[in-house]
Amino acid sequence: MYPMYRGVAKVVGMTVMPPADSMSDEIRMLEENWDAYDFFFVHIKKTDSYGEDGNFDGKVGIIEEVDALLPRITALGPAALIITGDHSTPAKLKAHSWHPIPVLIYSPDARPDGIAEFGERPCMHGSLGSRFEATDLVPYALAHAQRLEKFGA
Repeated sequence: MYPMYRGVAKVVGMTVMPPADSMSDEIRMLEENWDAYDFFFVHIKKTDSYGEDGNFDGKVGIIEEVDALLPRITALGPAALIITGDHSTPAKLKAHSWHPIPVLIYSPDARPDGIAEFGERPCMHGSLGSRFEATDLVPYALAHAQRLEKFGA
């Protein structure tokens, strides 16, 4: 995990795991600790750093590697799973950009919205819409996880 995220995690009282050697090891740690915690944050820094390096193929490769590991994560039975980024980093620009980021919320209680792909363009047409406030993401996840007594006013 990137040092800034490790620091923020410590400040909010999260247990910070040691850095993993690979994505597979990262998911192994998730599996091993699944019953000990009720919230996990897994950060994939290489999607950002490959974008900043202009390494399109590397960025595609790490996304494909994570995609291949998703069945191991969903097999754990998460009440809600968010897949997103903290900002867009197109390899073409080699920098963070203003573009919206795709957001996926997976939950047994989610209503399918007919979107069959995960990416910027397909997610614009999903049930979350083309843009929403980032501050709404955690309440959406908590609602999907059935962790709220009431959603909204």
